Amino acid sequence: GRALLVLLLSATVSLLGGLIFGYELGIISGALLQLQIDFHLSCFKQEVLVSALLIGALLASLIGGILIDRHGRRRAILVSNLVLLLGSLILTLTRSLIGLVIGRMTVGFAISISSMACCIYVSEMVAAHQRGLLVSLYEAGITVGILLSYALNYFFADVDEGWRYMFGLAIAPTAMQFLSILFLPVNPVKLSSWDSDCQKGLIQLQDTEDKAAAKREPYREKHYSFLDLFRTRDNMRRRTLVGLGLVLFQQFTGQPNVLGYASKIFHSVGFQSNSSAILASVGLGAIKVVATLIAMAFADKAGRRVLLMAGCVVMAISVTTIGLTSRIAPLAMARDCKAATDPNASHSLTQHALMPTASQPVVSSIPPALGAGKSQAGPGFAAMWSLTKVFASTQSREVVPSSSLTQKRGLVGQAKEETVGSPGPPFGGAPWAEHTVLNWITLLSMMAFVSAFSIGFGPMTWLVLSEIYPAGIRGRAFAFCNSFNWAANLLISLSFLDLIDAIGFSWMFLLYGLMGVMAVIFIYLFVPETKGQSLEEIDQQFSRKR
Repeated sequence: GRALLVLLLSATVSLLGGLIFGYELGIISGALLQLQIDFHLSCFKQEVLVSALLIGALLASLIGGILIDRHGRRRAILVSNLVLLLGSLILTLTRSLIGLVIGRMTVGFAISISSMACCIYVSEMVAAHQRGLLVSLYEAGITVGILLSYALNYFFADVDEGWRYMFGLAIAPTAMQFLSILFLPVNPVKLSSWDSDCQKGLIQLQDTEDKAAAKREPYREKHYSFLDLFRTRDNMRRRTLVGLGLVLFQQFTGQPNVLGYASKIFHSVGFQSNSSAILASVGLGAIKVVATLIAMAFADKAGRRVLLMAGCVVMAISVTTIGLTSRIAPLAMARDCKAATDPNASHSLTQHALMPTASQPVVSSIPPALGAGKSQAGPGFAAMWSLTKVFASTQSREVVPSSSLTQKRGLVGQAKEETVGSPGPPFGGAPWAEHTVLNWITLLSMMAFVSAFSIGFGPMTWLVLSEIYPAGIRGRAFAFCNSFNWAANLLISLSFLDLIDAIGFSWMFLLYGLMGVMAVIFIYLFVPETKGQSLEEIDQQFSRKR
């Protein structure tokens, strides 16, 4: 009974951690629609508010590893819950932009620490044959959290100051996670006394070999400095190469940006009103949930290497296909952001709200973060910035600087009244309007990309990272790789439009395809299979010279 309780609580902690992460990423999209009117936010201020979470997360990934290694995984999650509660309260009660930015930075800091600590804690808490399932549950939680945030965005769109409720509701899952982890034992690798009650409860989960290995581990635990990550001791340099390679390829295969074009693709195949494009984005989210569940089911059977390589192959084929079809049926991407306080914004967007031409500002209707996930945990600036535009398109005609509730037209109400044909057909001059078959191929390729990412790089990167480092430096190593993940995501996101200006859309996606092929080679050569092995055995496997 005790063993089952520990297992269920571990699953709850993992799922709730992901849910909170996804919810905080997604909720800004709907909240910003009301915030830009209530606070008269310019484009720059909107960008500052959106990127505040990223800045907090980056900061946490730089110092969070020390907290996780020095004070334990369980305590790190408890602290992150308290910080998240504080951040949510600040966001709910604030009356100024400064308060909003501080609140979002606080939340970003908390979810970044929680994301790292949850993956490591759960991987150490359960038996080898359950580890893949329970760590992957975190990624599933992220997707569910993003979808939940969209549902609440709709629900509170008509409510005066609805953004306070959106931010405040994060308190509920945070409190549930805090209570769940209070009943879980302290991490086994941090215990010096083998006979504690906590340890007895934990070890029932694991088989005889795991028990014997874990029993020896506290006495054999080595101490590492941060610089050991780059030395040959215990083959640490190779482990760092594997970790960095996975997080960088996760970003350089294009996942922060591929879905930035989703709205154009959905429009081109007939989802021509903004409301249907938003519903289609929820459909993409559902595909991601299903794919993540498949990854959870097969992580401990097929193995990490197989899922990573299979996912990479499908991603490479998908982006290459999008690149090739876009050479025949080109898509256009707008660079412009329109502020709520700019009287020209509503005017220019009213002209042809859905005209996908380079000169016409078109706001993205599909959130890249559905593909980004954690990618996590981390979806970078463009993913979060595009999230803010998810619903903006349905309100673009009404966005004027007024604080009256009548101006805060709800998304659902807007969507019902949304008509495509302002003056003239929306896609009359678009060169890709005629290529129906190619457009459907592009759409299916994008769905395949989302599925492949959710089966491979999405959950497996973080699962492998939580396994390959020795216990004494696992927190710092995970945080080190995580900081590169956030930084690479930021770099890819911010350079995307400039690169498209320089080399063109189709070449950009063909480049992503090439990176996918390189990722397959990298995984084949360097990433070992870790399924079914205890953390002790994985450590020994890496320590041997290769």
